[in-house]
Order: sequence, then structure tokens, then C-alpha cells
Amino acid sequence: MRKRVIRVPEIAPASEQDWLDANKSVSVEVSSEDENHPIEFAFLGDEMRGWRAAEPGSQTIRLIFDRPQRLRRIWLAFEDNDIPRTQEFVLRWSSRVGQPFREIVRQQWNFSSPGAVREIEDYAVEMVDVGVLELIIVPDKSGGEARASLLKMRLS
Repeated sequence: MRKRVIRVPEIAPASEQDWLDANKSVSVEVSSEDENHPIEFAFLGDEMRGWRAAEPGSQTIRLIFDRPQRLRRIWLAFEDNDIPRTQEFVLRWSSRVGQPFREIVRQQWNFSSPGAVREIEDYAVEMVDVGVLELIIVPDKSGGEARASLLKMRLS
């Protein structure tokens, strides 16, 4: 038997990461937006209100980078204290607008108050030449009246 001990690189806590400044390098498209919870809230430093859709159903957040990016980390936070449900999201990317997307992850989460009200996903990735990053959120797999929301999104 051959054995090697591998070293897994440590990922810095979200608060210590050198995050991409979305205000300077990204255009954002959203399929819906509550006027009290615009998409900017999901990208601002310590803002805890986040983004929320104006209506129920599947929603898309599309980031279009000014210049192709190299991404090493994608950090997402979702929170819902109100409606027990199963949410699904798909994160995918493309080298530029109009090109086919490649799926990064498809994830489901069961929100159920009081114990499971916050989902945090932290993905270590190695992607180069990213022109478009898309997050598709299905807030309730059973088709209920829940609205999609995103507390925070960070990229590095």
C-alpha cells in the first residue's frame, strides 16, 4: 500500500477574503427586484437586507464582467425565517454573452424555521476567462408563493 498525506489549502474566512469589487467591474441583470431589496444590497459590505424578487417563481441574477475574470471562490448566503420550503439554485458560467453555459453546481436546501433558516455555500473553484456568471434560484420546488432572495454574494 502506498500512502501520501495531502495538504488541503485553507480557505480564508469570508470576512477576511479579498473580494472582487462588483461596483467597479460588473453589470448585473435581474429578472425581478423588490424595490426595498435591490440587487446592490447583496453585494455591499455588511448590508444585511440582501436582494429579493418582487414576485414568486424562478429568478435569475446574471453578472456580466467588464473583462473576463479568474474566479477562485464563490460565496453565497440565503436566509428565510418565514416560509418552510425546498429551494434549488443553479450556478453556471460562460466565457461571454451568447456562449453556452457550463454548470458549476446545482444545490437544494430545505428552509424550516426555527432550525434551518440560513444556507451558506462556499465554493473553491478554479475558473479562468469568466465573462458571465449566472445564478438561477427556484425559491420553492413545490411551486408555492415564496419569493427568491439572496442575502449576500461574494466572488474572488
